[in-house]
Amino acid sequence: MFLLASLFMLATYSQSDGLPDNPEPGKCYVKCVTQNEFKEEPVQILVRDAYKVLTVIPAKFKWVEERVMVKEPSKKFIVHPAQYKWVEVPYVKKEAEKKLKVIPAQFGSASETIEVFPKTTEWEYTTYADCPSSDPEDCRVLCYVEKPAQYVTIPTRPLIKDARVEEEIIPEKRATYKKQVLVKDAWCEEVPVPAEYATIRRLVLDQPPKVEEKVIPAEYKTVTRKILVKKGGVTTWKEIDCGLVKPTRLNIYWNYNSATLTPAAKREIDRKLLTFLREHPNVVVEIASHTDSRGSKAYNKALSQRRADAVKNYLISKGISPDRIISKGYGEERLLNNCSDGVPCTEAQHQQNRRTEFRVVEIRE
Repeated sequence: MFLLASLFMLATYSQSDGLPDNPEPGKCYVKCVTQNEFKEEPVQILVRDAYKVLTVIPAKFKWVEERVMVKEPSKKFIVHPAQYKWVEVPYVKKEAEKKLKVIPAQFGSASETIEVFPKTTEWEYTTYADCPSSDPEDCRVLCYVEKPAQYVTIPTRPLIKDARVEEEIIPEKRATYKKQVLVKDAWCEEVPVPAEYATIRRLVLDQPPKVEEKVIPAEYKTVTRKILVKKGGVTTWKEIDCGLVKPTRLNIYWNYNSATLTPAAKREIDRKLLTFLREHPNVVVEIASHTDSRGSKAYNKALSQRRADAVKNYLISKGISPDRIISKGYGEERLLNNCSDGVPCTEAQHQQNRRTEFRVVEIRE
């Protein structure tokens, strides 16, 4: 059986709420719930079907000699080249042309000033220098300021005289080139070429390939499965030590804005919480971590969760099962003093709130 730890103010509830009979003032009770009952039975599972293993026996070959033609008979042609002589031929090497000369445009110098950004007014935020708060958001100052207009002077080049074109005629140039002219055309002489033979060795099939077959039987595995025999349910209430379910303070005072366990904090966890969990292997605890009020609520919530997780991870590294630890960060929700937002406090007063506690939330049997 396992025990669901639930604390109740018994005097404020009626018997119709399912509470224990005849409770005594000042005592705490937990509801005892029976576990489900199971039986085990073996089941044979086919983990691999029967299959065939095929082995290929390769083919066998043998060498044979064979006379083959390596070059067929053909004809050979002997070419007698043509005969030429040189002659000179006149030609126009470069035709007459019209040469154009561009006279570029001429410009003067001037400038023009334009407004590139108008005069404006806007709000600006600054921080009050003598701000008493550590949070910059508490001392923001809003000022309405005027921004002057902005101007830019741009140099300009006005046109004085546009571009124009002047013409010049260049006469043609003549020359000659050498040319070969045919004196006697080329001709061919035909000569027969006989075939050529050689002896080769080649592999011929002597025995074809074949396949050998082997059957591998199926494989089975026997597993044990659990079958529900009897469903558990609520049976009785059981008295429990009230001290186990009240929050217990650990002397861990975290450094400001830190979620790192110091050596002193680890010694405190070893001495108090780790020893308790080892002496009570059937309990489940909640690790609750807190912050002071400095910083935003969302950030403090996340910071306290990292602190609770740091304690949980340290306990897991010491061999405690993760399902026995619930880590939760409360941020600045549960301050021990009046050091809330905007209230001036000493560092020692803030440190009282940067704490970690644990309490029993479940007892298992």
